[in-house]
Parts: sequence; C-alpha cells; structure tokens
Amino acid sequence: MPHPTRRSILSLGAAGTALALLPQAAHAAAIQPGLVYAAGQKFDKSFNEGAFAGAERFRSATGIPVLEYLPSTPAQFDQAAASLLRRGVTDLVAIGFYYATPLARLAPMHPAVRFTLIDAVAEGPNIRSVIFKEQEGSFLVGVLAALASKSGTVGFIGALDIPLIRKFIAGFEQGARHARGDVRVLVNFVGTTPAAFNDPASGAEVARSQFQRGADVVFAGAGVSNFGIFAAASEGKRLAIGVDSNQNYLYPGTILTSMLKRVDLAVHSSLEAARQGTWNAGTVALGLAEGAVDYAVDENNRDLITPAMVEAAEAARRAIVAGRIPVADGS
Repeated sequence: MPHPTRRSILSLGAAGTALALLPQAAHAAAIQPGLVYAAGQKFDKSFNEGAFAGAERFRSATGIPVLEYLPSTPAQFDQAAASLLRRGVTDLVAIGFYYATPLARLAPMHPAVRFTLIDAVAEGPNIRSVIFKEQEGSFLVGVLAALASKSGTVGFIGALDIPLIRKFIAGFEQGARHARGDVRVLVNFVGTTPAAFNDPASGAEVARSQFQRGADVVFAGAGVSNFGIFAAASEGKRLAIGVDSNQNYLYPGTILTSMLKRVDLAVHSSLEAARQGTWNAGTVALGLAEGAVDYAVDENNRDLITPAMVEAAEAARRAIVAGRIPVADGS
C-alpha cells in the first residue's frame, strides 16, 4: 500500500474526529466487522486498496479480524452481504456508489446491524453514509496540472459519466482555470457502465486520443483503467495524475501527483466508532478541512513539482478551507 503523504498523516486526527465523532466510550463493544469491496481487484492501488488499508489498521490495533467479500460485479452485493451476515457480521462496510440502492433495501431487514456506505448516500436509521468533497482535492491537482502543462491543454479521463465523477471534473476544471485562465480542458470517459472502472486497454486508447488533441497532462479518475492511462502517458512522454491512493510510484517521472481520497480513514473510523459505541447513522461529507482529500508529493514526483507550483496549490487550499474560494461540485 502506498504510504500517505506527511500532510495526510498529520491530518489523520482531524479526519477521524469528523468521521466518527469519537468521545471515548467507557467499554469497547464486541463487534464482528465485515467489508464488501467494490467490484474489481482488491489490490487495485486505488479505492479498494485504501479500504483494505483501513481494515488492516483496525485489525492491527484491535486484534479483531475483518471478514471480506470481493464481488466480481456490483450485482453480487446481495450475495456478498448475505454471506457476511451468515458469518455473524455486526458491522458491514460497503465500498462503492452502486451499492446505495441494494443497501437501502437490505438494511431494514437487519436493524441490529450497522451499515456504512462509502462514496454514496443511502437513508436509514442503521446506515452511515460517508462521502467526500472530491471537487476540493481535484481543484488542487487542477492547479498543478495547469502550471505543469507546456501545451496549455490538460485532460480529465473518467470511468463513466455519473454525478460522482462529475465532482472530480468540476473541481479539476475550476482549479486549472484558477491557475491559468487560458487553459483548455478536455473531458472524456472510458465507458458507459461500471465495467469502465476495470478496462485499462480502453483507458489507454482514450488517453492517446487526448494526447493527439494536445493534452500533455491528464487526470485519471477511472479505477483500474488508470493503469492503461498511465502506461499511455509514459509511452507518450506526457504526464498523468493518479487518484484515490498515492499512485506516484507506479510510473515515477510520469505521474505528476495523485489526488488522495482517504477511504482508509472512512473505513477505519467507522469500525472504531462501532467498537467504542459511538457509531451514528447519517451522512458525513469530508474534504480538505478534514484532511480527507489532498495531493501527494513524495520521492517519485518531487522533481516534477516546483516550489512555485506547491505555493500556488497551498494558497488555493487555504482559500478553500477558509471559504474564500467556493468549489462547485458539478451538480
């Protein structure tokens, strides 16, 4: 699992507090956590791997194992949940926006189980929904992309056109234009179904198309399809931006930065809140102020980002957190 940036580590306490609202309970509860991953790969260097890291952190600290189920398609959610519930799960965390509808249908049938949904909202007295202000982190990488571009054209490649991905696009476009008013922003998608999150070949094809149209920095928001986008950027000697986890190390010198989305915090904090007896249903939205979104700088990309670029991104961060720069979410 890629290591988080120093800034992300320092913000862990703030994000944990915002997520779990954790005044310590007198006695920790006996719980059995379960985790339903997003469809695809467990070690995807991205969203699922972040969820795994959060579960592992909980297991390491408490000695409580987290039961897992990796569906091959989103349609397997009911099967996955049923399997975990049969094994006595008291707290079930579901990773992925496409689980919102089946989870809302399932939760009332198991009122004693605490359900946490990551990346979408589902209503219910035993459901906690954790969403992110992706547009805020995307604003910062938009600033970096625009300042790194030599052609004046940058691109965004999403898996498919859905409201969640539109939040990334909105923030990226606003950040790029904040840094450079004349920048051109291309937007394309890998596919039209959730399978687009797991199609590196199509991701590479879309990336090459954007490069042919002048983009020299592309923000890849397409799950496992990012691997194809990164490969195409490396072959074409262009720059790419990773997403969710720190993906800088996958192609050092090619990945300008990664927009961090701390799924690990969301998973760990929900499980810890359940263990401490402080878990609450409802919706929590996390952004820059909570340290839940960010950008990554490490030994793999430090030479690509100048001090002036960092200064511009950090000035934007301060203005967003202070409310001086409102970032629209594309809705």
